[in-house]
Amino acid sequence: MSEELRLRIQSAIVMAIVVLAATWLGGLTFRVLAAAIALLVFYEWSTMTRLREAHPLGFVLAWMGVALIAVAVVAGFLPFASAVLFGFTLLAFATVAKNNGSGWLPGGILYAGLTGISLAAIRGSDLNGLKAMLVIFAVVWGTDILAYFVGRRLGGPKLAPRISPGKTWSGAIGGTIAGVVLGLIAISLSEGVVSFGAALLLFALSVFSQIGDLFESFIKRRFGVKDSSRLIPGHGGVMDRVDGLVFACFAAYLLAAAVNTLSSCTQCTVGTFLLGNGAF
Repeated sequence: MSEELRLRIQSAIVMAIVVLAATWLGGLTFRVLAAAIALLVFYEWSTMTRLREAHPLGFVLAWMGVALIAVAVVAGFLPFASAVLFGFTLLAFATVAKNNGSGWLPGGILYAGLTGISLAAIRGSDLNGLKAMLVIFAVVWGTDILAYFVGRRLGGPKLAPRISPGKTWSGAIGGTIAGVVLGLIAISLSEGVVSFGAALLLFALSVFSQIGDLFESFIKRRFGVKDSSRLIPGHGGVMDRVDGLVFACFAAYLLAAAVNTLSSCTQCTVGTFLLGNGAF
């Protein structure tokens, strides 16, 4: 075993223990993790896209907004965090429009802020939130792992050659199937309702996780970087590891919010939505 592979395995084990322990504990512990991920994601986003050089004042503004969102997430004030996210994103858009800047500034606030909010909202502090988070882990990790191995084994047409030359349609399809199957198993083990609607939701989460992976690949290719950072030994950056997860959480959080709003179901949490006991 090479030294690099050994380092990757060791880092992966440590990350898995930290993430699963925080997920199990939920509440404040998980909210701190969600806030930390949001802050690190924005650090890597701003570094890759060179926001400090392109928008000096906007860079400071964006950090203020993301930091305030992180504090609100830790405190559990998610509606306030969402309001701050909306306000600072609009302010960043106005700053960019006034100075003929790029959309990477407001995009970074939106991406990082929604990362912290969606993670914290899904996990929450109850049992349904724990089940929902574990289901999402099963879908995202199953999709990621099987897409890699199926793609390497079968090869075939490229999924998005200009963005990520290594990804294939066979890997994407294999990963999606694995994500849905593992997600359904996770739902069944957690005594949730296995239904056609749940399978459709898991399919959507798997697809969104792959879109998140492609999106980060696009950013790295656009700015000519190999990894989002060097924060994680053997793995690169935080965004390299959570790109698929955060997009899946975006989808779950926004879908749940939309369904709960339309159904006027104030008692339906994201967890019950994911497990089919609320919206489905």
